Amino acid sequence: MRKTALIPMAVLALGLSLAGCSSPSSPSSAPAAPATSASPMPSGMHDMQKTGTFMGLNGKSVKGMVTVSGSELKLTGFSSDQGPDLHVYLTTGTDEAAVSAGKEIDAVAFDKDSQTFMLSGVDTSMYTHVVIHCDKAKAVFGAAALS
Repeated sequence: MRKTALIPMAVLALGLSLAGCSSPSSPSSAPAAPATSASPMPSGMHDMQKTGTFMGLNGKSVKGMVTVSGSELKLTGFSSDQGPDLHVYLTTGTDEAAVSAGKEIDAVAFDKDSQTFMLSGVDTSMYTHVVIHCDKAKAVFGAAALS
């Protein structure tokens, strides 16, 4: 029973240190947190790592996996139809309005299997999708729902 209670505290402490993005949390900060932050814990756990599988949209082909973990967004097994100005975005949906309101991360290579992007200062808990978007054509090529 005691081990079961320690695991959520350890996960919460790790989540808080990742959310701070400045310095690792000290072990003394973990015991005080569970009583005051029991309800945010599930979302904090989602903030630590989210994954998704890309699907093509609007007649385009996008394939692969995305992992959002800590301050990093990683594409693996990735491929996309070629576009003149492809970028990766964190969004709350898959349409143009969601892309406009979302967070542009960086340009993405359509033919590079593995790509990693730093998310310095980005609160990933606000986003539900990773979108591959052609900025020049204003077209969504594909998206992955994060879970």
